[in-house]
Amino acid sequence: MSTTAAPSRLHATRAGVQKFGTFLSGMIMPNIGAFIAWGLITALFIKTGWLPVDKLGGFGTDPATGQTYVGLVGPMITYLLPLLIAYTGGKAVYDVRGGVVGAIATMGVIVGTSIPMFIGAMIMGPLGGWTMKKIDSIWDGKIRPGFEMLVNNFSAGIWGAALALVGFFLIDPVVTGLTSVAGNAVQFMVNAGILPLTSIFIEPAKVLFLNNAVNHGVLTPLGIQQSASQGKSILFLLEANPGPGFGLLLAYMFFGKGAAKASAPGAALIQFVGGIHEIYFPYILMRPILILATIGGGMTGIATLAITHSGLVAPAAPGSIIAVLAQTSRDSYFGVILSVLLACAVSFLIASLILRAARNKEEGDLAAATASMEGMKGRKSMASSLLGGGGVATATEIRKIVFACDAGMGSSAMGASVLRNKIKAAGHRNVTVVNQAIANLTDTYDMVVVHQDLALRAEEKTPSAQIVTVDNFMGSPKYDEIVALLDEQAQTADRPFEGVAGKSEPASEAEAAAAHVSVPQHPAETKQVLRPESVVLVGNASDMSSAIDEAGHLLKSAGAVDDAYIESMHERERSVSTFMGNGLAIPHGTNEAKPHITASAVTFVRYAQPIDWQGKPVTFVVGIAGKDKEHLGILAKIAKVFGDKEQVARLEAAQSVDEVLDIFGKVNA
Repeated sequence: MSTTAAPSRLHATRAGVQKFGTFLSGMIMPNIGAFIAWGLITALFIKTGWLPVDKLGGFGTDPATGQTYVGLVGPMITYLLPLLIAYTGGKAVYDVRGGVVGAIATMGVIVGTSIPMFIGAMIMGPLGGWTMKKIDSIWDGKIRPGFEMLVNNFSAGIWGAALALVGFFLIDPVVTGLTSVAGNAVQFMVNAGILPLTSIFIEPAKVLFLNNAVNHGVLTPLGIQQSASQGKSILFLLEANPGPGFGLLLAYMFFGKGAAKASAPGAALIQFVGGIHEIYFPYILMRPILILATIGGGMTGIATLAITHSGLVAPAAPGSIIAVLAQTSRDSYFGVILSVLLACAVSFLIASLILRAARNKEEGDLAAATASMEGMKGRKSMASSLLGGGGVATATEIRKIVFACDAGMGSSAMGASVLRNKIKAAGHRNVTVVNQAIANLTDTYDMVVVHQDLALRAEEKTPSAQIVTVDNFMGSPKYDEIVALLDEQAQTADRPFEGVAGKSEPASEAEAAAAHVSVPQHPAETKQVLRPESVVLVGNASDMSSAIDEAGHLLKSAGAVDDAYIESMHERERSVSTFMGNGLAIPHGTNEAKPHITASAVTFVRYAQPIDWQGKPVTFVVGIAGKDKEHLGILAKIAKVFGDKEQVARLEAAQSVDEVLDIFGKVNA
């Protein structure tokens, strides 16, 4: 029986639920600004608002015509918000075309009922995008030139109209019924006094990164409908109340130990004022029993809201105390503030008891808990990086990334190539990735990626840059963190890249080489960078030192270096390991040894038994001597090869030199 099947199924199930929840919340979250605008207009201008205005709030009648004022509040919640949700959902499936068809389809469910049709929008929007995509695929490539616009416009219009009718006659009655059932269930829980029990599910769901799915995928649509009819809703604070998390972090401030205690004050400020709740998740993962504290705090907060009949007029996003107070109903400030304070107090009390009882036990690992949290989330969290240490988090916009190593031609070039490929695959064309020797660094980069042993030297050269340390240049998880950071950056800023110093081209020869822009080279030398005689399928070395010698002598035999360069390869290894990851090491000389290079060359040696490379197993040793920039092209190919497990397997199985050269893309062609 497999021992990993059950965990794999559990992980797959959780990932599936997270993915679905992310899709649901992805229709709401981009439009939170519109929800907040509606909430502010409602709080200010309705009849019971702070500044009642009949023409804006939609109450009273026009003395001249006798007609009731429509106002802003009603049309926004009836038409604007559902259509925004539908467009966002359709666009997520099939870009703008899917968004337009999804919005058309949603009008069918909007006009068929008197209640705000958020659930209907979350169904019809993606459905419109998905079905339009399928229809377009039927005649893709079959439209005669000149008729594309005619076919595209009429197909979208006809199908959108058909879906609007489907929504009106079929979807609307079903969604209306489900919405009524859900609303009655919430009201029953409120009347029966059992709504606080939802914290038993909500608080663990938050730590499992289902918070957005629960809050914006379920509670926000129901809360908006309740707010439209009652002027406020308790549902907006079931998940967003900052009190439970703040109380937990306060307990760590007083009774925690080590890194957790030291980082708790900053985390508390970010959580309570910034509204980033996920920053306290690792503190719970360190001691899972602490979930009882947030559950207790959440139940207390909800009970307080229910007793005082308090609520918000619109979602509080993010869950900051500032956002909560901004969306509080005019008659609910006492109840809302009390719910936050009591939730904080109860959470603090329970967490303090648990932490004090565990003071004699070993303190949990905050960094490990943070990593565990990111594993559950499925990607890097910017907020959690503040806790884990050495992670990737910065408020500076990332446009220029530099890999730095001692010589600036071996490990840094490999790492730069791997990250550049990942960034390019993610679609971030406006980010440059270059490599440099540490001695040549200038404080002009946004991010510096460097081996952990060289971090202090890099910081001295680039004090204003974000420093990211790695110990595996080929397969470091930090690369995915950087890409995730760029993804988040792209979501918050959508403007064209103007390059370095206002230019669209790389700013230096190093950047040009790293970006594969043509740099003057010596053709005769470039064609012979990796020679067949420099490829050894069965190496003779048995330890790291002799393997470096073997690579060095192959470089010397190729006429590329002298004995002084081989000695500098050992010196480089004593300074910083050239282990790259995935069974690869690339020994090369120091920056000072460049004068001992007469021509660029690369060698390849494979070992039948892995060599102990300062505690890391190495099967492949690639020796490098780079004159000018000729070696960068092959380094890029080597990086691609060793970043692909299938290609590494091919190298392990290669029976001839020609096979090895072929795997590297015939670099000498």
